[in-house]
Amino acid sequence: MIPKKIIKFLEKAKIKYEPIKHRTVYTAYDKSQTLKVPEKIVGKTLILRTNGKLAVVLISASKNLDINKLKKIAKVKKVEFISEKLIKNKIKGVKVGAIPPFGNLWKLPTFIDRTLFNQLKIIVNGGDYNWSIRISTASLKKLISNLVIGSFSKAKK
Repeated sequence: MIPKKIIKFLEKAKIKYEPIKHRTVYTAYDKSQTLKVPEKIVGKTLILRTNGKLAVVLISASKNLDINKLKKIAKVKKVEFISEKLIKNKIKGVKVGAIPPFGNLWKLPTFIDRTLFNQLKIIVNGGDYNWSIRISTASLKKLISNLVIGSFSKAKK
């Protein structure tokens, strides 16, 4: 099930979304394969620390994060990955590895890679390994209050 916290958040914002049930997946790549959709329309949520503060970062499953580009866009000197333990302590109500890219739910800034906005609709984590959310990129923009859009991904090698 998509956690109530997420559904309430989407419905309060009057955002159209489509819940998608699928087999258990732990990666954005596996999700694209399971749903038989291109990787470029599946969002991969990362929780990072930028200058000591947590941030939500969303890039396409078809890309990798370019930390140097993110540093420039976030105007920070340091970007680092954090432990699952820290994520569990800070981000409540959803499963680690299935965190939706709605940073305002946890009062965190959200960075979304510009390439995702080339799509009309994308599929993002739904807070559970068996559920995702299909949402229009226009709705995503409206939904996230502390949003920064920029180019900070690179092609996978």
